[in-house]
This record gives sequence, structure tokens and C-alpha cells, in this order.
Amino acid sequence: MKDDYKPTIGLEIHAELKTKSKMFCGCENAPHTSEPNSRICPICMAHPGTLPKINKEAVKNVLKVGVALNGNLADFTEFDRKNYFYPDIPKGYQISQYEYPLVTGGRLCEVDITRIHLEEDTAKSTHDKGDYSLVDYNRAGVPLMELVTEPVIKSGKKAADFARELQLLLRTLDISEANMERGEMRVEANISVSKSEDFGTKTEVKNLNSFRSVEKAIAFEIERQIEILENGETVEQETRGWDENKQETYTQRKKESSQDYRYFPEPDLPKLKISQLEEFSKNSLLSEIPELPNEKRKRLIDLGIKEEDVETLILDFQLGDFFDEVSNLLNGSAAKLKLAANYITSDLQGIRSNDSEIQLPRAELFVELINMIDSGELSSRGAKDTLVLLFDKDESPKKLAEEANLLQQSDESALEKVVEEVIAENPEVVTDYKSGNENVFQFFIGQGMKKTKGSANPQVLAEIFKKKLK
Repeated sequence: MKDDYKPTIGLEIHAELKTKSKMFCGCENAPHTSEPNSRICPICMAHPGTLPKINKEAVKNVLKVGVALNGNLADFTEFDRKNYFYPDIPKGYQISQYEYPLVTGGRLCEVDITRIHLEEDTAKSTHDKGDYSLVDYNRAGVPLMELVTEPVIKSGKKAADFARELQLLLRTLDISEANMERGEMRVEANISVSKSEDFGTKTEVKNLNSFRSVEKAIAFEIERQIEILENGETVEQETRGWDENKQETYTQRKKESSQDYRYFPEPDLPKLKISQLEEFSKNSLLSEIPELPNEKRKRLIDLGIKEEDVETLILDFQLGDFFDEVSNLLNGSAAKLKLAANYITSDLQGIRSNDSEIQLPRAELFVELINMIDSGELSSRGAKDTLVLLFDKDESPKKLAEEANLLQQSDESALEKVVEEVIAENPEVVTDYKSGNENVFQFFIGQGMKKTKGSANPQVLAEIFKKKLK
């Protein structure tokens, strides 16, 4: 019976914007500063007689997202008062947008976007000091983008994938860090199930602060609603939270409707006619849009880079930029590009992960290393060791490899002596091999590599062993 139910999911995602000042005042946008209530002023604290002023940079950032998602940019827009009383709202209302959002439409990860609008964030409440709550207003008034999707998502995994891609887009545009652990990006999921094409009664699960929580909470809520319906009961429209420890959702309050918030146009802010501002035109905004994640993903795949390497190069901006610099110097050699991507996303990333402050080697030196690997001058082992040396010394990798005796030996006369030593030291294995047990051949290669400290060319070594063991 459970297979008969169709889940429908829509997302509301909030992201704090990375601007210098808050949304409607000149306070520094620094909600995570260590000193509570140190980034506040009479405007963001709603003192009588104070007037807000629109943050131009925040408006521009939201419009950039709209362009990146191929959405429709508003010509006319205005701000509204969303009325509700919580301790984290100093005004007793939130300045948001209701009827005229900055962006409508658009698409990401095959999910249609309903709207993107701009509002101010609330303060941060903490409840861990005793039987009372504390409020830090540093976050109150921080520019907050809200993106709402159409209810077209069908699973928790798809919802989490969408949120990941949106986070990557915001970071690529450099308008938000979108760090979920710090609350810079928060996901809310509207979930319903139904056996027909009509939507079921939806519940909203709020403030999901990790991609894993998004996936798990939605999966749990789908199963919970199905069980309720199977028992002949009715799903209540409500707002629910997610208990990470219990791995289940729980009731918070009955779901409000838009009428409950008594929206009305903000009287203290002007209406905006976007077309009157040249810097907000689509062409002007397009000139500031960098290569987007999906564009970069396609470009790298077209170069023949493995999908797992592609994702690393997209998610890690420093490594991605480094690869592009290396790629330009390699002049499009497909084999060398794959080799470079592999060493960047494995060995180079591994070395850097031990020290996040460490500087990457110069691209031209890394390219020299790749050329040495490609030509056979360096074995895989020798390349790894030389790469480590490159982080310490800004010198030619060939010079470093020579000094450390890491260059791959292909001189047959020198390797013949090594082969003869291995054969002389292992008469029983030689007898075993000559009796037909070819599986022990790798033992000889391993011993030869050991004697040369990994510097022997394994192909040349294998040929010499085959000749000597006849």
C-alpha cells in the first residue's frame, strides 16, 4: 500500500548574504562575532523615530542569483511588513517581500523555482544557560535571501541534492558562505503525500541545518504521514521540528497562513523600479557572473576528467582554479590533463588537507612534474615523493628528484645487476616460478622495486626478469 502514495516536497531555503553592512542599517554584517549585541544600532533595534534604508548590495546579490538561475527579474518591487511577535524580532514585525519578489521563476537541478525574495534575518536565541533564554541581536537585520521551489521534489535525497547545488551556486557567486552549521543557510521542507494527483495536507519541517538532516527528516515525515493515513486518520497542517538525536520530527505549532502575518507594504521604504538602475540590468549583472557550477562540470567532463575528480575540482575553488591554470599550461593534452586532475584531487589535496594554510606549488612547476610522470622519468612513487618536496622548496621538480634519487631508472645495465641480485637471493622462488607458478612473478618485481627504493621503471624491470628467468 505504501507504494501507492506519492510524496510531494517543496523547499524554502534561507541564506544570509555576505554584505558589508546589514539589510536596513549601517551596522557591520558580522552575526558570528564573539561579543553578543556588539553589532547593533537604534535602527536594527527599532528605536522610535529611526528609519531603515535599503542595502543596494543585497538587492544586487539576489538579482545575480536570479540571472544565474535564468529567472525573471522584477521591474517593480517593494518591501512589506510581516507581522508576528517573537523576542528575536525587535520591531515586532519583519521587513520582507510578499507580493513583489525580486525574482520569479528559474530552474536548478531540474527543480523549478517559484520566487526569490529579500528580507532581514532575526536575532539568535540561546536556551543553554538555565531556565531562561538569551537573545543576541548581532544577527537581527542581516540580509537574508529566501528561495522557494515549486512542489515538484519527490524524495529527501533529491531535496538534499538541490540544497547542495544551491549552496555551491551561492559560494560560486561569492554572495554567501551558506555554511549550514553556522546557520548561514537554513532549509525548511513542505511535505505531503497523496494517492491521487491532488496534493495531500502538508506539514512544514523547519530549520534543517545539514544536508543529512534534510534527507532524513523528509524520509521520516513521508513515512509518518503514510502511517497516519493508513490508520484512517487525518494529517494535520502544522509546523514541525527535527530531533537529530531521536531521528524524528515533532510538533512545534499549528501552521500559519499568510493572512496570519497581516502583510502590508512597508511605509518607511521606497518602491523600487529596477529598470531605472543601469547596474541592475540583466546585461550588467551577466558581466559579473562567473562560470557557474553546471557549466564548469560540463567543461571538465568534456575534457575527459573523471566524474569524481570533476566534483572535487568544482567544490574546492582553490583546487579548481589551480587545475585551470595547469590546464592552460598543458595546452589541452588529454592524457596529461587526466593525470594532472588525478594528482591534484588525490595527492595534492591530501598534502594540503594536513595544513589548510599551506600554499600550493607554482602551476609551472606542477606541470613540469606532470611531464616527467608522462615521459616515464618519475614512477608513481617517485612522483608522490617529489610532490611533497615541491611544497617545501620552490624549485624544479627534476632538480629535487635528482637530489633525492627519485628519478625512475630505465638503464638496463644498471637494472640487470638488481635483477641478478634478486634471483640469487631467492632460489626457492625461482624454482617455484620455473615449475609453472607464474603468480610469483610479481614477487620479483616487488623485490626489484624495493632494492631501487621505487625508482626502477617497472616495465623495464619486468622485461629483464623475464629474460633472466627463462
